[in-house]
Amino acid sequence: MPQHGQFLDGRSTDKENRAVPVPRITKEELKQRLEVSGGPLLLDVRLKYPYEHSTVKIPGALRLLPQGQLDTSGIPKDRDIVAYDSDPDELVSSRVAAELIRQGYRASALKGGIVEWLTANFPIETKESLRSAPPAPGSLK
Repeated sequence: MPQHGQFLDGRSTDKENRAVPVPRITKEELKQRLEVSGGPLLLDVRLKYPYEHSTVKIPGALRLLPQGQLDTSGIPKDRDIVAYDSDPDELVSSRVAAELIRQGYRASALKGGIVEWLTANFPIETKESLRSAPPAPGSLK
């Protein structure tokens, strides 16, 4: 017997936890839409390690940390949003897009993530990657 607030299969009936279908956008569709003024807002939601160790991003993308409660301050609700990550199955970006949809945004996930974008040789911007601190003097003896 389901508990209060659950479906028979155990899913929650709470608004915050309901399953939300997430639209996907192809790299070609995204490239076309970015060439038009007023195109979608891009959110780079790669996990910490892949983001920090990369030197590229899709031009104009804003960084949004996917962990914990999403900070959506500064994200306009009157604009389409496309989230992308480094996972070819869009696991993080689809989760973020679903949360944005629950909050009233028009969001989708980039099919294949940044990997597919790079494979197509579409435009990129460079960004700083994580740098190691130089070894302390005398520590390599």
